Amino acid sequence: MKPLRLIFMGTPEFAVPSLKALVESPHQVVTAYTQPPRKSGRGMKESKSPVHRFAEDHGIPVLTPENFKDKKDLETFKALGAEVAVVAAYGLILPEAILTAPSKGCLNIHASLLPKFRGAAPIQRAIEAGETVSGNTIMKIEKGLDAGAIIIQEQFTLKPDETAGSLHDRLSDQAAGMIVPALEGYVAGKLVPKPQDETNTTYAPKVKKSESRINWNAPAIEVDRKVRAFCPYPGAWFQHRGKRIRILKGHVVKASGAPGEVLDKSLTVACKTGAYRIERVQRAGKKPMTAAEFLRGQPIAPGEIVD
Repeated sequence: MKPLRLIFMGTPEFAVPSLKALVESPHQVVTAYTQPPRKSGRGMKESKSPVHRFAEDHGIPVLTPENFKDKKDLETFKALGAEVAVVAAYGLILPEAILTAPSKGCLNIHASLLPKFRGAAPIQRAIEAGETVSGNTIMKIEKGLDAGAIIIQEQFTLKPDETAGSLHDRLSDQAAGMIVPALEGYVAGKLVPKPQDETNTTYAPKVKKSESRINWNAPAIEVDRKVRAFCPYPGAWFQHRGKRIRILKGHVVKASGAPGEVLDKSLTVACKTGAYRIERVQRAGKKPMTAAEFLRGQPIAPGEIVD
């Protein structure tokens, strides 16, 4: 195949392995688009996105428009003469003028088995929903939220202790292995995009920090899913004596009591049905620690209620 002129559009660490795969392929990434540097950390210093840093390290020109409302940004994009734009967690909804600029369209890497979990947080929502499989979809971008025709999908089985962090890494690596064959198969006409089944659509809205507080009045299995879905970010938490305690790891056990009641000296907490044994926690400003280490510094006696 004749090498393709590509634009890559992505922002977080998730997108970097896919960009790397394209850079190492016979094709030419002429420009990388990413979100502008943002202020973060205690010093509120501006930091470039992972895609931005990788592209610069590999000599790829980087553009960071806030959006594509300025005609100059649209003209710059069109002038690049790309045949395909590959998008992976870019962070902007692309206007039609961008979608139609590359001669062969825009492809998107989405971290779910579409039409399930369209939206901003497919990784977290899949774990929270108790899914047993996950995977990536590479699709042609069309109007509508993640509603484009599917070029290829690959799936794998989730581990019982899968967290959003571990699933993120697995999906990122899988996507990197998919993108070049999918791109080439699509351009060659060997992979024909197929419309999604709209009857099976589900959505994955962005995770809000307000969701991360544990509700002990829920079944233990739902508590476990929330802890894993929100690990590492934003982190599920509960309160004891007015102090917020983040749960990093735990598991469901067979036990019963009033919701929120601590049942033993191992920090097992009763839920609506079943109980959840906390294994690792983190207090504000402190390092992660085991439940036993935590209890030595902040004892919680059996019978106490946490909220």
